Amino acid sequence: MPRPSFDSVEAYLAALPDDSRAVLGRVFAALRKGVPGAEPVISYGIPALRAGGRVVVYCAAFTAHYSVYPATRDLVEALGDALEPYEYNGKGTIRFPLAGKVPVALLTRIGRLRAAEDAARGVRRLAAKKK
Repeated sequence: MPRPSFDSVEAYLAALPDDSRAVLGRVFAALRKGVPGAEPVISYGIPALRAGGRVVVYCAAFTAHYSVYPATRDLVEALGDALEPYEYNGKGTIRFPLAGKVPVALLTRIGRLRAAEDAARGVRRLAAKKK
């Protein structure tokens, strides 16, 4: 059976069950606060934030958890013990339980750190092109 296709973050959220919709709405708002001026988009079928022409961070809801991507090695190191209560799979995904309090400050920090990582990556690419 094909997965549903969404043309906006709002459409993705609207398709979720009520409890998941409320949680992922708060998650997306927290991430967005960390990436001011980012454009909400659907990429790879899930909500994402695009800044500077590139997607910076993704999130998605599942049956018992929601995930935030990508969790780079530098991001995980910068967050340190703040990730302790959550599941990091070592492959770029941080999983949070759907039940329980949404860690708004942590998610905002993730958005901010991912935006900084992506901006630094863009600067390195530009410098490499000029050589």
